[in-house]
Amino acid sequence: MSTSLLLQHFLMYVIVPVWLLAGLADYLCHRHARIEETSGVFESLLHLLQFGQVGIPLLAALFLEINAGILLLMLMGLVLHQATAVWDVRYANNTRRVPPFEQHVHGVLEMTPAIATAIVAILHWPQFLSLFGIGEARFAFALKDPPLPAWYLWCTMLAVLVCGVLPYGEELVRTVRTRGLTTARRTAAGS
Repeated sequence: MSTSLLLQHFLMYVIVPVWLLAGLADYLCHRHARIEETSGVFESLLHLLQFGQVGIPLLAALFLEINAGILLLMLMGLVLHQATAVWDVRYANNTRRVPPFEQHVHGVLEMTPAIATAIVAILHWPQFLSLFGIGEARFAFALKDPPLPAWYLWCTMLAVLVCGVLPYGEELVRTVRTRGLTTARRTAAGS
């Protein structure tokens, strides 16, 4: 097995699953911490923002040919995700206790996109170098040819739904609902 294939398999079967499971663990930490009663809707929105900042590049890497454009998208997503993660942790620390286990989960959530981006850059080194003016950069979006196996794409999309979309959607609904109940109680108490 070639080094390239080993790296691709490590990315597909180790990094992506660990990343998704860490996202689910983070959601469970938030649920246990009852963020709907402390940091609330704003922290939940920060989580959704981070999900999008890494989710869009992940989808692009799964379905599109990797070139300078996709690598640039991945790098931008990574930088924005890291900046938002700092903002999120700062906000959370000011509104609630962030226990050590959750902090370790955050570490995994910060490192897995960086590791994934590094592996993709290594696998497509000439296009990565082209971002720095070395070689010819390609920016056109095109579907992978050949595509990743359909079963892998279906399983990954299902895992994204189960470990990300549904839990973080529920978190937002829960925080919005709690904010509404709190506002209604305050209004009723003020009457």
